[in-house]
Amino acid sequence: MHAVVRRYNDNALMDTIVQGHEDVERVIKGTPGFVAYYLIKSGDGGATVTVCDDKAGTTESSRRAREWIVQNAPTFAGVAPEVTEGEVGIEFGR
Repeated sequence: MHAVVRRYNDNALMDTIVQGHEDVERVIKGTPGFVAYYLIKSGDGGATVTVCDDKAGTTESSRRAREWIVQNAPTFAGVAPEVTEGEVGIEFGR
């Protein structure tokens, strides 16, 4: 599996993503190889985490996320997130 973390330094953008969660879910879940998506809010913005079967999926999810922001939150379109992407080394949970 492959994961991508996109770190945003803006609380208003995180709130906009949360408010659009149904649309975000439709867009991101449609990514080929989609496994999971998380949004983490913090005091200075937050991060999203997308897990897919492979790098092609996480690359596509980042493209889709960018497109969603351009269309739904154009005020934030000029601010690129800090991105960390790579192979999942350990997995466990529910």
